[in-house]
Amino acid sequence: MLHARDEHGRQVRNPGPTALSRMVANLGRGNAFVIVERVDEETVGDWYVQVWLRDDNTYQLEFRDGTTAEHHQTRTISQEKVITALNGWAKGRSGWKDAFMWNRISTFSPDAD
Repeated sequence: MLHARDEHGRQVRNPGPTALSRMVANLGRGNAFVIVERVDEETVGDWYVQVWLRDDNTYQLEFRDGTTAEHHQTRTISQEKVITALNGWAKGRSGWKDAFMWNRISTFSPDAD
C-alpha cells in the first residue's frame, strides 16, 4: 500500500497519477514537500520517494530503497519530470529514475539498517 503526505499533513492512501500530480503542483512556501511511502508489514526497511521544492525553485528528489545505504538524491527544475518519476515509482515501473543523475547521500556502512 502507498501513502502520500505533504507538509500540511494532507494524506492520500494509494494515490493515483492525478493525486500525485496535484500534490506536486500545490508545492510552495509553507507546503514544500511531498513524501510517498510504500507500506508493507512484511517488507523490512524504509521505501519511499520524496520531493522538496527548494527556495531557489528547484525540486530536490530523493528515494530510499530499504536501507540508509540506498538513499539517493537529485535536483531538477522540471515539475513534469518530478511528476513522471513519482508516478513511475508508485507504479513500480522499471526505469522511473533514468531521467536523472543520482547521488548517494548516505555512506555505506556494514552497520547501516
